[in-house]
Amino acid sequence: MSVAFVKEESAETAAETLLPDRAISPHNLVTEAGFRALEAQLQQAREAYEVASKVEDVNERRRQMAGPLRDLRYLSERVHTAQVVPAPVSTDTVAFGSAVKFSRDDGRVQTYRIVGEDEADPKTGSVSYVAPVAAALMGKAVGDVAMLGDQELEIIDIS
Repeated sequence: MSVAFVKEESAETAAETLLPDRAISPHNLVTEAGFRALEAQLQQAREAYEVASKVEDVNERRRQMAGPLRDLRYLSERVHTAQVVPAPVSTDTVAFGSAVKFSRDDGRVQTYRIVGEDEADPKTGSVSYVAPVAAALMGKAVGDVAMLGDQELEIIDIS
């Protein structure tokens, strides 16, 4: 159907409703908690889409549906392809799901839990397993030194 026959405020309005898809990484290991969080986010996106679909004005409905629709596509794919990794059974070495405390050359001591990409948040103490710091620490034991570029990271504790 031609745009001439559709009630549109402008070409800008139509462009606002066509949000680009979120990039989907091929890396999709998740913790059990991370999988539950993805499912909850997917449900929230469904609910937001349902609410937006009830807006009467066609232009406003399209605007309000754009974000939830994009999130639905992304989250559906992430839930569908997620590989849930059980919590590590040992604290002998750093593994997916481990919390690892380490010191840097400059004296800073940091603790990060190694998790999936969608659940990683360095500000709250979690980092993706594909992040350089996590990759450097994986498989190491307490007392081991991992190299991150030209910096040494000494593992203090694994939990």
